[in-house]
Amino acid sequence: MKPRILIYRAQPDAVEARLAEHFSIERIDGLRANPDALADALAQVDGALGSSVAIGAAELSRATRLRAIATVSVGIDKFDLAALDARHVVLSHTPDVLTETTADTVFALVLATARRVVELADYVRAGRWQKSIGAELYGVDVHHKTIGIIGLGRIGQAVARRAALGFGMKVLYHGRHRDETAERTYGARLCSLDTLLGEADFVCLQVPLTDATRGMIGSRELSLMKPDAILINASRGAVIDEAALIAALTEGRVRAAGLDVFEHEPVSADSALLRLPNVVPLPHIGSATEETRVAMAMQAADNLIAALIRNELPNTVNPAAWAKR
Repeated sequence: MKPRILIYRAQPDAVEARLAEHFSIERIDGLRANPDALADALAQVDGALGSSVAIGAAELSRATRLRAIATVSVGIDKFDLAALDARHVVLSHTPDVLTETTADTVFALVLATARRVVELADYVRAGRWQKSIGAELYGVDVHHKTIGIIGLGRIGQAVARRAALGFGMKVLYHGRHRDETAERTYGARLCSLDTLLGEADFVCLQVPLTDATRGMIGSRELSLMKPDAILINASRGAVIDEAALIAALTEGRVRAAGLDVFEHEPVSADSALLRLPNVVPLPHIGSATEETRVAMAMQAADNLIAALIRNELPNTVNPAAWAKR
């Protein structure tokens, strides 16, 4: 008999077909599922695959047969790892396949904020372009400026490569570990967070959401940035204190912000961030290209097949939970 799995967010047809070769499939619309409905569904399956849904102790309360969850994401902040470990459930994710696409999104935000692309496109659409623009609508250069990358992981390194080799930018980085390869290849310089904030023209956040990074950019950190500096966040929204950012942007203490993520998603239509012309807001599209999302889903499917069919644990966050079964 095939193992039974739950798909809690619809996946591409090719991915679901691959899963159907190995599993009996149940489905639930996870985006609308309440914790009780999701808990009921998880109690009936050996594995699960999906994304964008919080899974913690309540959802796992009756999941006595559940062995593996494959999330179609690189981030794992939607999951209570302690609750998974207590249930001996392994969690796999999808690193690598989204690195280049997400780095493209970061640089799209760098360029859009620096050159005021969205603001000026709206200016043209509104029929306000009646003559050559003046200094009040000028942007700023990107090439040969200084970019500061907070978190030089896979995506951070891909951003550094674009910055240094494509735009001749000076690269600063802050993180837990020194990266000698990035220093040799891109001329990157490791520095303290305060130094990076004080020197960078573009500050790019590329950190996971953890207890240590939640709210790491607040009033004090924003006050260290240059008034002409631009803040880019394509990691997790809660890394920034949004109230502090709104104040800094409104008061001209930070030039602009490019945001692919927000503290609460979807962001409320009445958020003050959406009323500021110096903010480029995106709907969490970091990896959202057709090619990359299919590749992520297929990797998640392969992760689940490996765990439940072959007893292998590729891309697994908490492999020790498996040994305790």
